[in-house]
Amino acid sequence: MKKIFTYCSMGVCLLFLACKPAPKLSESSLVPYPQEMKDGNGVFELNAESGIHLIGSSEQLTGIGEYLAEQLRPATGFEIPVSYDGGDIRLELTEGENPEAYSLVIEENQVLINAAGEAGLFYGVQSLLQLFPQEIAHKSKQVQSWEIPTGSISDQPAFGYRGAMLDVARHFISVEDVKHYIDQMAVYKLNFLHLHLTDDQGWRIEIKSWPKLTEIGGSTEVGGGKGGFYTQEEYKELVSYAADRFITIVPEVDMPGHTNSALASYAELNPGVNLPNGKLDSVNKQPLDYQMPLRNPQASELYTGIEVGWSTFAPKLEITYAFVDSVVREIAELTPGPYFHIGGDESHVTEKEDYVYFVERVQDIVSKYGKTSIGWDEIATAKLLPGNVAQFWAKEENAKLAINQGNQILMSPATRAYLDMQYDSTSRIGLHWAAYIELEDAYSWDPSSFSDSISSQHILGVEAPLWTETVTNRGDMEYLSFPRLPALAEVAWTSSDRRSWEGFKSRIQKHGARWTIQGIGYYPSPQVNWEGK
Repeated sequence: MKKIFTYCSMGVCLLFLACKPAPKLSESSLVPYPQEMKDGNGVFELNAESGIHLIGSSEQLTGIGEYLAEQLRPATGFEIPVSYDGGDIRLELTEGENPEAYSLVIEENQVLINAAGEAGLFYGVQSLLQLFPQEIAHKSKQVQSWEIPTGSISDQPAFGYRGAMLDVARHFISVEDVKHYIDQMAVYKLNFLHLHLTDDQGWRIEIKSWPKLTEIGGSTEVGGGKGGFYTQEEYKELVSYAADRFITIVPEVDMPGHTNSALASYAELNPGVNLPNGKLDSVNKQPLDYQMPLRNPQASELYTGIEVGWSTFAPKLEITYAFVDSVVREIAELTPGPYFHIGGDESHVTEKEDYVYFVERVQDIVSKYGKTSIGWDEIATAKLLPGNVAQFWAKEENAKLAINQGNQILMSPATRAYLDMQYDSTSRIGLHWAAYIELEDAYSWDPSSFSDSISSQHILGVEAPLWTETVTNRGDMEYLSFPRLPALAEVAWTSSDRRSWEGFKSRIQKHGARWTIQGIGYYPSPQVNWEGK
């Protein structure tokens, strides 16, 4: 009888396992949520014999395959060879118009990712990786099965520009920490990293023709720390690292305000010299038609506070534009991407007429070096060049001015997209001058209907800025960015008719366990029932 009972028990267990429904692709925790998804009837299991089969010809195809293999090898312990000869995971470049679109087909014996462009293949890889059990995030071998549900995904982004901004000026952020941020951006299919390289508190990029910018201007930060800067080689390293993950660097030199670090480095850039026409006699270097003695400009003091709006370049001095020309030229040579951000925000002490003149002169310089200007929405009060972009953060009337000139808008409304805002009054770091932004606030808005003046055809994309007045280390970056950065990535990628707060909430909870495995110190929003907490 005992044996009979044992056999019956085993039979019941086997029957239970046989009857257990296969996982459904549509119930997976993909972020951003795909545009189309269909369920299959089984599972694909990665095993020791699995490999990655590359089909097509491109410079980055092998790199994409190796990237996928490197993400799979540590936790599985499998070799996962990458070759053009065969394998049960196929990465294939095909014909198509949208290089960021992809299809992912999962069958019981193989996985197929097809895309017309390398970026699309990379995004398909990110979706595939999210389908594996959360233990895939471990860096050491885990003993378990590696099954994913069968089915198909057809996907493409709602907006072409899906960005994050990292302020490395208020507090300097190391190369390794910027790379870490890039890695997390890649997981969520973000494709632009805007680096805020200069501000009152620090100048963070080496300019060989003006070396004191980093020697003096890069020597401190908010709170009086030692600061730091990127050499041009380090900056190129970041550009290359990001490009390998299909992320384009957008450098920002904020001007004519937010410029004290430059004014502290070079006295001649200060507006202490008042020239009525901004021109110097080419022989004696004295101002033309100027009857009063020339005052000697003085370098400003270094600044480590967080107040804004009190510094400015001198828009009437020609040396200002010689300086800007040198800076733009050197950074543009290091930056293969199409955009150069000229700042333009909160220049409260610059006379309005001077501000407009400055913006129009500087965008001509940027254009001369083959780049398209982006600026904070205030730049739309000037006459913008065709194709230039206004980044909406504060004033809808400025965005409307840009649209009326035929220019596009990059959506970063501070009340929704600013990652440095506190979640609530108990948040350990962050500010709240724009709003408290809980996870639902960051997620539940539509860029195309946020303002009556801005419709979808006017929008280049969405960007989530992280200002660093209160951010001093990687842990601080993670606390303010996660889970809000993935939320905003879905706002930028997934069409509004495919998004819902309830759906996102149920999916993002499973990412918490992965972040815990990776050591990412995210904010456990009480709006979500987190796994791994």
